[in-house]
Amino acid sequence: MWTDFLILMKQEMMLIVIIFILLFLKLGKDRSNGSYMNIVNILLLTNLFAGFLWPTEGVLFNEMFRTNKLMILEKNILNLGILIISLQSTSWLETHKHVPEFYILLLSTMVGMFFMISAGNLLMFYLGLELSTIPLAAAANFDLAKRRSSEAAMKLIFSSALSSSLLLFGISIIYGTTGTLTFSQIPQYLNNNPLQIFAFILLLAGFAFKISVAPFHLWTADVYEGAPVAVTSFLSVISKGAVLFVFVSVLYTVFKPLAQAWYNMLFLLSLLTIIVGNLFAIRQDNFKRFLAFSSIAQVGFILVGISGSSQAGAASVVYFVLIYVFSNLAAFGVVSLVSSATGKESISDYKAFYRTNPVLSWILTIALFSLAGVPPTAGFFGKFFLLFAGSGKGNFLFISIAALNMIISFYYYLRIVKAIFMDENLKPIEKISIPLMPKLALYACITGVIAVGFISYIYDYIHLLSTGI
Repeated sequence: MWTDFLILMKQEMMLIVIIFILLFLKLGKDRSNGSYMNIVNILLLTNLFAGFLWPTEGVLFNEMFRTNKLMILEKNILNLGILIISLQSTSWLETHKHVPEFYILLLSTMVGMFFMISAGNLLMFYLGLELSTIPLAAAANFDLAKRRSSEAAMKLIFSSALSSSLLLFGISIIYGTTGTLTFSQIPQYLNNNPLQIFAFILLLAGFAFKISVAPFHLWTADVYEGAPVAVTSFLSVISKGAVLFVFVSVLYTVFKPLAQAWYNMLFLLSLLTIIVGNLFAIRQDNFKRFLAFSSIAQVGFILVGISGSSQAGAASVVYFVLIYVFSNLAAFGVVSLVSSATGKESISDYKAFYRTNPVLSWILTIALFSLAGVPPTAGFFGKFFLLFAGSGKGNFLFISIAALNMIISFYYYLRIVKAIFMDENLKPIEKISIPLMPKLALYACITGVIAVGFISYIYDYIHLLSTGI
C-alpha cells in the first residue's frame, strides 16, 4: 500500500519534499541569493528527471486520485516550465529580499496543479484548484513596493473568487442530479436535461475564467502587467497549461454525453476568443499586456483543437502546450532581462534593439515567429495539428475563420520584429549582459522551438498516450 502510494504520487511528493527543504534552508544560516537559487535549480532539475522514472498507472483513495502516463507527461511539461522560469528569474531575484518565499509560493501552487490534474473526483479537483490559486495571488503581489503589483493580486483574487463560486455552484448541481462526484460514475447519469446543461455552463464559465477565454478574460492583461515578469510567465504558461490539461480530460471523459452541447459552446467561444485576442493585441504597447492578449488568442486556437472531441484533439492540446512553454518563455525571458536591467517594458523601447543586442533580438524574433505559427518553427506544427483536430467535426467554415485569424495575428507579431530590426532609434536599449542561468534557459527554449516541430516522434508519442481519452 505504501509502495503504491509513494510511486503513484511521486511527483507530488517530490514537490512537497523540495518545499520542506526550502523551509529548512530558510530557518538555517543566512545564504546569499545566488547560492540559494543554485540549490533550488539543482532541486528542480532533479525533480524533472525523477518525474520520468517509474511511469506507473493506478488509482488511490477510492478514485479521488488517479494517474496514467499522459498525466505524468503533463506534469513533467509543467516541471520543465518552472525550471526554465527559475533559471530566467536569476537577474530579478538576485536583489530581492524574499527569494525563499518566492519559490515556496510557486511550488505550493504546483502541488495544487498536480493534484488537480490527477483528480478523479470533482471535490478533489476543486481542492487542487484552490491550492493552485491562493499562493499564486500572493506571488502576483511579490513586488511589494509597487502599487500595480498589489492591484494585480487583488484582481486575480476577485476573478478567482468569482470563477470558484461558479464552479462550486455547477458542482453542487451535478451532485444533485447524479448523486456522485466521481469522474468515472458521472457520465452514466448525464441525460442532457436542462438542469445538467445549466450546471455544465457554470463549470465551463469557471474554466473559462482560469484560461482567459473571452468574454471572461478581462482580468488577464491587468494582472499580467502588474505582476513581476517571472510570475506573469508562470501565469501564462504553467497555470494556463495545467487548467487546459484538466479541461480536456473533463470534457472528453466526464461530460462526453453532453458532447453536442459543449461543441456548440466551444465553437462560439473559440472564435470570439481568437478575434478579441487579435484585435486587442494589435493596440498594445506594453510588452506584458501584448503577451497577455497574445495568450488569449492562443487559447482560442486551443479551443478549436479541443472541439474536435477526438484522440487527435487531446494530443494536439498537450503538444501545443509543450511548444507554448518554449515559445512564450523565450519571449518572457528576453522581456525579463530587459526589464531587470533597464525597467523598460514598452514595445516602442525595442526599436533598433538589434543594434545593441543581436543575440536577444534573434531569440525574441524566433519566439514571436513560433507564437505566430510561422514555419519552420514548432508553433506552425502546433497550430496545424490544432486546426486538423478541430476539422474532425467537418465544420470547415469554423476552421477557415480560425485560419484567417492566424494570418491576421502575423501583423502584430511582425510589427515587433520590424521595430527590432528596421525602426530607427537614437537611444536604443543599451547592451545587456546575459548571466549564465538565463542564457541556458533561453538557449533551451530556442532549441525546443526548433526541435519539437521536426522530431515527429514527440507528437506520435503524445498521440499514443492519448488513446484512453
